[in-house]
Amino acid sequence: MGGGGYSGGNRSGNTPIVLDRPPALGPLLAAGALRSPFKRPAPDAEFPRTRLVLPGLRIDLARLAAYERVCGFPTGDDALPVTYPHVLGFPLAMRLMSGRGFPLPLLGLVHTSIEITRHQAPTASGEYELTVYVDGLAPHRRGTEATVVTELRVGEDVVWESVSTYLARHRTDGAAHGSHGEREPEKHEPLPAVAEWRLAGDIGRRYGAASGDRNPIHLHPLTARLFGFPRAIAHGMWTVARCLAAHGTPQAVLVRAEFRAPVLLPGTVTYAADGERFELCGGERVHVAGSVVALAP
Repeated sequence: MGGGGYSGGNRSGNTPIVLDRPPALGPLLAAGALRSPFKRPAPDAEFPRTRLVLPGLRIDLARLAAYERVCGFPTGDDALPVTYPHVLGFPLAMRLMSGRGFPLPLLGLVHTSIEITRHQAPTASGEYELTVYVDGLAPHRRGTEATVVTELRVGEDVVWESVSTYLARHRTDGAAHGSHGEREPEKHEPLPAVAEWRLAGDIGRRYGAASGDRNPIHLHPLTARLFGFPRAIAHGMWTVARCLAAHGTPQAVLVRAEFRAPVLLPGTVTYAADGERFELCGGERVHVAGSVVALAP
Protein backbone atom coordinates (compact mmCIF):
# COMPACT_ATOMS: atom_id res chain seq x y z
CA MET A 1 0.00 0.00 0.00
CA GLY A 2 1.13 3.60 -0.54
CA GLY A 3 3.18 4.86 2.38
CA GLY A 4 3.29 1.32 3.76
CA GLY A 5 7.05 1.52 4.12
CA TYR A 6 6.48 4.02 6.87
CA SER A 7 3.24 2.91 8.52
CA GLY A 8 4.11 0.89 11.56
CA GLY A 9 7.72 0.53 10.43
CA ASN A 10 9.20 2.47 13.35
CA ARG A 11 6.07 2.57 15.45
CA SER A 12 6.99 -0.32 17.78
CA GLY A 13 10.48 1.12 18.26
CA ASN A 14 9.30 4.58 19.27
CA THR A 15 8.44 5.43 22.87
CA PRO A 16 4.75 6.37 23.09
CA ILE A 17 3.60 9.55 24.83
CA VAL A 18 -0.17 9.57 25.29
CA LEU A 19 -1.81 13.01 25.24
CA ASP A 20 -5.16 13.93 26.76
CA ARG A 21 -5.77 16.86 24.40
CA PRO A 22 -4.26 18.36 21.23
CA PRO A 23 -1.34 20.72 21.95
CA ALA A 24 -1.94 24.46 21.54
CA LEU A 25 -0.24 25.57 18.32
CA GLY A 26 0.53 29.19 19.26
CA PRO A 27 2.97 28.45 22.12
CA LEU A 28 4.61 25.68 20.09
CA LEU A 29 5.25 27.96 17.11
CA ALA A 30 6.66 30.64 19.42
CA ALA A 31 8.92 28.16 21.23
CA GLY A 32 10.10 26.70 17.94
CA ALA A 33 10.95 30.16 16.61
CA LEU A 34 12.93 31.05 19.75
CA ARG A 35 14.90 27.80 19.63
CA SER A 36 15.62 27.97 15.89
CA PRO A 37 18.88 29.99 16.06
CA PHE A 38 20.38 27.36 18.37
CA LYS A 39 19.64 24.35 16.17
CA ARG A 40 22.43 22.58 14.29
CA PRO A 41 20.80 20.70 11.41
CA ALA A 42 22.58 17.66 9.98
CA PRO A 43 21.31 14.44 8.41
CA ASP A 44 23.09 12.34 11.06
CA ALA A 45 21.76 14.37 14.02
CA GLU A 46 19.70 12.77 16.74
CA PHE A 47 15.93 13.32 16.57
CA PRO A 48 13.00 12.52 18.89
CA ARG A 49 12.43 8.76 19.11
CA THR A 50 8.94 9.20 20.46
CA ARG A 51 5.47 8.90 18.99
CA LEU A 52 2.72 11.15 20.21
CA VAL A 53 -0.63 9.40 20.59
CA LEU A 54 -3.95 11.19 21.00
CA PRO A 55 -6.82 8.77 21.70
CA GLY A 56 -10.53 9.58 21.79
CA LEU A 57 -10.27 12.27 19.11
CA ARG A 58 -13.55 13.84 17.98
CA ILE A 59 -14.05 16.25 15.08
CA ASP A 60 -14.95 19.89 15.79
CA LEU A 61 -17.73 20.30 13.22
CA ALA A 62 -17.59 24.10 13.15
CA ARG A 63 -13.86 24.10 12.36
CA LEU A 64 -14.38 21.36 9.81
CA ALA A 65 -17.06 23.41 8.03
CA ALA A 66 -14.76 26.46 7.96
CA TYR A 67 -11.99 24.29 6.50
CA GLU A 68 -14.32 22.87 3.84
CA ARG A 69 -15.45 26.35 2.81
CA VAL A 70 -11.98 27.86 2.48
CA CYS A 71 -10.62 24.83 0.58
CA GLY A 72 -13.60 24.35 -1.73
CA PHE A 73 -14.82 20.99 -0.42
CA PRO A 74 -18.58 20.41 -0.18
CA THR A 75 -19.93 21.14 3.29
CA GLY A 76 -22.22 18.86 5.25
CA ASP A 77 -20.75 15.62 3.87
CA ASP A 78 -20.05 13.11 6.67
CA ALA A 79 -16.85 11.95 4.96
CA LEU A 80 -13.81 14.01 5.98
CA PRO A 81 -11.91 15.76 3.16
CA VAL A 82 -8.89 13.68 2.23
CA THR A 83 -6.47 16.32 3.56
CA TYR A 84 -8.27 17.07 6.84
CA PRO A 85 -6.50 14.49 9.04
CA HIS A 86 -3.27 16.39 8.32
CA VAL A 87 -4.85 19.38 10.08
CA LEU A 88 -5.71 17.16 13.05
CA GLY A 89 -2.16 15.84 13.27
CA PHE A 90 -0.39 19.16 12.69
CA PRO A 91 -0.32 20.26 16.37
CA LEU A 92 1.30 16.94 17.33
CA ALA A 93 3.86 17.31 14.54
CA MET A 94 4.62 20.84 15.74
CA ARG A 95 5.13 19.60 19.29
CA LEU A 96 7.81 17.25 17.98
CA MET A 97 9.42 19.71 15.57
CA SER A 98 9.42 22.68 17.96
CA GLY A 99 11.02 20.73 20.81
CA ARG A 100 14.61 20.93 22.01
CA GLY A 101 15.34 17.42 20.76
CA PHE A 102 14.43 18.13 17.13
CA PRO A 103 17.61 19.24 15.31
CA LEU A 104 16.07 21.26 12.46
CA PRO A 105 15.12 24.92 13.04
CA LEU A 106 11.39 25.55 12.80
CA LEU A 107 12.00 28.98 11.26
CA GLY A 108 12.58 28.48 7.55
CA LEU A 109 11.48 24.84 7.59
CA VAL A 110 9.80 24.09 4.24
CA HIS A 111 7.10 21.48 3.67
CA THR A 112 8.35 19.92 0.44
CA SER A 113 6.01 16.97 -0.14
CA ILE A 114 3.19 14.87 1.22
CA GLU A 115 1.96 11.38 0.44
CA ILE A 116 -1.49 10.46 1.73
CA THR A 117 -2.94 6.96 1.79
CA ARG A 118 -6.63 6.76 2.62
CA HIS A 119 -7.75 3.16 3.08
CA GLN A 120 -11.33 4.13 3.88
CA ALA A 121 -12.94 7.53 4.30
CA PRO A 122 -13.01 8.68 7.95
CA THR A 123 -16.28 10.31 8.94
CA ALA A 124 -16.96 13.56 10.75
CA SER A 125 -18.96 11.66 13.37
CA GLY A 126 -16.25 9.10 14.17
CA GLU A 127 -13.85 8.73 17.09
CA TYR A 128 -10.16 8.21 16.33
CA GLU A 129 -6.70 7.62 17.67
CA LEU A 130 -4.09 9.92 16.17
CA THR A 131 -0.39 9.05 16.10
CA VAL A 132 2.49 11.25 14.90
CA TYR A 133 6.22 10.51 14.88
CA VAL A 134 9.46 11.53 13.16
CA ASP A 135 10.53 8.64 10.95
CA GLY A 136 14.02 9.91 10.20
CA LEU A 137 16.38 12.46 8.69
CA ALA A 138 18.03 12.32 5.28
CA PRO A 139 20.57 14.37 3.34
CA HIS A 140 19.23 16.70 0.68
CA ARG A 141 21.27 18.65 -1.86
CA ARG A 142 20.11 21.86 -0.14
CA GLY A 143 20.30 20.73 3.49
CA THR A 144 18.55 18.13 5.64
CA GLU A 145 15.09 16.65 5.19
CA ALA A 146 12.92 15.23 7.97
CA THR A 147 10.15 12.69 7.43
CA VAL A 148 7.07 12.95 9.65
CA VAL A 149 4.40 10.24 9.71
CA THR A 150 0.78 10.76 10.77
CA GLU A 151 -1.65 7.89 11.30
CA LEU A 152 -5.38 7.92 11.99
CA ARG A 153 -6.87 4.78 13.51
CA VAL A 154 -10.27 3.35 14.23
CA GLY A 155 -9.56 0.69 16.83
CA GLU A 156 -6.47 -1.14 15.57
CA ASP A 157 -7.07 -0.29 11.92
CA VAL A 158 -5.21 2.52 10.15
CA VAL A 159 -7.83 4.24 8.01
CA TRP A 160 -5.65 7.18 6.90
CA GLU A 161 -1.91 7.86 6.96
CA SER A 162 0.49 10.41 5.57
CA VAL A 163 4.21 10.87 5.06
CA SER A 164 5.41 14.49 4.95
CA THR A 165 8.90 15.76 4.21
CA TYR A 166 10.25 19.02 5.64
CA LEU A 167 13.46 20.64 4.43
CA ALA A 168 15.88 22.73 6.48
CA ARG A 169 18.23 24.54 4.14
CA HIS A 170 21.90 24.76 5.13
CA ARG A 171 25.31 24.34 3.60
CA THR A 172 26.15 20.80 2.52
CA ASP A 173 29.29 19.02 1.39
CA GLY A 174 27.58 17.44 -1.59
CA ALA A 175 27.06 14.11 0.19
CA ALA A 176 23.37 14.24 -0.65
CA HIS A 177 24.08 13.58 -4.32
CA GLY A 178 22.20 10.48 -5.33
CA SER A 179 20.07 10.43 -2.19
CA HIS A 180 16.29 10.57 -2.27
CA GLY A 181 16.66 14.26 -1.52
CA GLU A 182 18.29 14.80 -4.92
CA ARG A 183 15.11 14.05 -6.84
CA GLU A 184 14.41 16.47 -9.67
CA PRO A 185 10.94 17.55 -10.80
CA GLU A 186 9.50 15.22 -13.38
CA LYS A 187 9.68 16.70 -16.88
CA HIS A 188 6.50 16.49 -18.96
CA GLU A 189 4.29 18.57 -21.20
CA PRO A 190 2.07 21.08 -19.38
CA LEU A 191 -1.25 19.62 -18.28
CA PRO A 192 -4.45 20.97 -19.83
CA ALA A 193 -5.85 23.98 -17.99
CA VAL A 194 -9.15 23.32 -16.24
CA ALA A 195 -9.85 26.50 -14.30
CA GLU A 196 -8.34 29.87 -13.40
CA TRP A 197 -8.59 30.89 -9.74
CA ARG A 198 -8.23 34.42 -8.44
CA LEU A 199 -6.94 34.14 -4.89
CA ALA A 200 -7.87 36.82 -2.39
CA GLY A 201 -5.30 38.30 -0.05
CA ASP A 202 -7.09 36.89 3.02
CA ILE A 203 -6.84 33.21 2.02
CA GLY A 204 -3.92 32.70 4.42
CA ARG A 205 -5.82 34.24 7.33
CA ARG A 206 -8.97 32.24 6.57
CA TYR A 207 -7.08 28.97 6.24
CA GLY A 208 -5.07 29.79 9.37
CA ALA A 209 -8.27 30.33 11.34
CA ALA A 210 -9.73 27.02 10.13
CA SER A 211 -6.55 24.95 10.49
CA GLY A 212 -4.85 26.65 13.44
CA ASP A 213 -1.67 27.17 11.37
CA ARG A 214 -1.09 30.90 11.85
CA ASN A 215 2.44 31.09 10.54
CA PRO A 216 3.13 34.83 9.93
CA ILE A 217 4.35 34.22 6.35
CA HIS A 218 0.74 33.37 5.42
CA LEU A 219 -1.14 36.10 7.25
CA HIS A 220 -0.13 39.58 6.10
CA PRO A 221 2.33 41.26 3.69
CA LEU A 222 4.13 43.00 6.56
CA THR A 223 4.78 39.81 8.53
CA ALA A 224 5.67 37.91 5.35
CA ARG A 225 8.31 40.54 4.47
CA LEU A 226 10.07 39.82 7.76
CA PHE A 227 10.85 36.37 6.32
CA GLY A 228 11.88 37.53 2.85
CA PHE A 229 8.58 37.27 0.94
CA PRO A 230 7.24 40.28 -0.99
CA ARG A 231 3.67 39.38 0.01
CA ALA A 232 1.90 36.77 2.10
CA ILE A 233 2.03 33.26 0.62
CA ALA A 234 -0.66 30.59 0.61
CA HIS A 235 -0.28 27.58 2.88
CA GLY A 236 1.06 24.64 0.89
CA MET A 237 -1.60 22.36 2.38
CA TRP A 238 -4.28 24.83 1.27
CA THR A 239 -3.01 24.68 -2.32
CA VAL A 240 -3.09 20.89 -2.45
CA ALA A 241 -6.46 20.73 -0.67
CA ARG A 242 -7.93 23.21 -3.15
CA CYS A 243 -6.64 21.11 -6.05
CA LEU A 244 -8.02 17.89 -4.57
CA ALA A 245 -11.40 19.53 -3.94
CA ALA A 246 -11.53 20.28 -7.67
CA HIS A 247 -10.06 16.96 -8.80
CA GLY A 248 -12.10 14.64 -6.57
CA THR A 249 -10.78 11.51 -4.83
CA PRO A 250 -12.07 7.95 -4.60
CA GLN A 251 -12.69 6.48 -1.15
CA ALA A 252 -9.52 4.38 -1.15
CA VAL A 253 -6.79 6.54 -2.65
CA LEU A 254 -3.09 7.35 -2.78
CA VAL A 255 -2.35 11.07 -3.14
CA ARG A 256 1.12 12.44 -3.79
CA ALA A 257 1.96 16.14 -3.97
CA GLU A 258 5.17 18.15 -4.23
CA PHE A 259 5.31 21.80 -3.20
CA ARG A 260 7.63 23.43 -5.71
CA ALA A 261 7.13 27.20 -5.44
CA PRO A 262 5.18 29.52 -3.13
CA VAL A 263 1.89 31.08 -4.23
CA LEU A 264 1.84 34.84 -3.55
CA LEU A 265 -1.38 36.41 -2.25
CA PRO A 266 -3.38 37.95 -3.77
CA GLY A 267 -2.77 36.31 -7.12
CA THR A 268 -4.10 34.31 -10.03
CA VAL A 269 -3.28 30.64 -10.60
CA THR A 270 -4.31 27.96 -13.07
CA TYR A 271 -5.55 24.55 -11.99
CA ALA A 272 -4.58 21.94 -14.58
CA ALA A 273 -5.33 18.22 -14.66
CA ASP A 274 -5.14 15.17 -16.88
CA GLY A 275 -6.27 11.77 -15.62
CA GLU A 276 -4.47 11.00 -12.36
CA ARG A 277 -2.18 14.05 -12.49
CA PHE A 278 -2.85 17.63 -11.41
CA GLU A 279 -0.90 20.87 -11.12
CA LEU A 280 -1.33 24.38 -9.82
CA CYS A 281 0.54 26.88 -11.98
CA GLY A 282 1.22 30.58 -12.24
CA GLY A 283 2.27 31.29 -15.81
CA GLU A 284 4.99 28.74 -16.61
CA ARG A 285 5.87 28.22 -12.93
CA VAL A 286 4.51 25.05 -11.30
CA HIS A 287 3.56 25.66 -7.69
CA VAL A 288 2.18 22.21 -6.85
CA ALA A 289 2.37 18.95 -8.79
CA GLY A 290 0.61 15.81 -7.73
CA SER A 291 -1.31 12.66 -8.53
CA VAL A 292 -4.44 10.85 -7.38
CA VAL A 293 -4.39 7.05 -7.72
CA ALA A 294 -7.36 4.86 -6.82
CA LEU A 295 -6.55 1.89 -4.57
CA ALA A 296 -8.37 -1.39 -4.13
CA PRO A 297 -10.71 -1.05 -1.13
